[in-house]
Amino acid sequence: MAKKHDDKVLAQNKKANHDYYIEETIEAGIVLQGTEIKSIRNGKVQLKDAFIRIRNNEAWISNMHISPYEQGNRFNHDPLRARKLLLHKKQISTLIGETKRDGYTIVPLKMYLKSGNAKVLIGVGKGKKDYDKRDVLKKKEAKRDIERAFKERNQ
Repeated sequence: MAKKHDDKVLAQNKKANHDYYIEETIEAGIVLQGTEIKSIRNGKVQLKDAFIRIRNNEAWISNMHISPYEQGNRFNHDPLRARKLLLHKKQISTLIGETKRDGYTIVPLKMYLKSGNAKVLIGVGKGKKDYDKRDVLKKKEAKRDIERAFKERNQ
């Protein structure tokens, strides 16, 4: 019986769920150089301002910050370089079709290790308006108040 590996989440893009309605998610591999995987395993990765762009039928992630590895000396990499995502042609063509629609974009949601390989969960989402964001915050707050009142009542 094979061992089941737990996915270790290394970075999350909480801003993406705040700014977009995520409709579809896809898991993608990522092409790394040199000491980047060591920095990723240490959790020195940030997805906050990252975005995904399709160029020449290839998916590229830009603005993802991977800190240089401390023991990497001259083999270190540029922290903000564009990195290629590993996707099937069919997945890329569906992503292209999705982003042709008005207001849709591709954003990275989280990065994790799966069986020793770095993976990025990307989502296709439609941008939220400011009033939508306020609406979501009000609903969360109301739900929290209801749960708090229910908990106090049961004590």
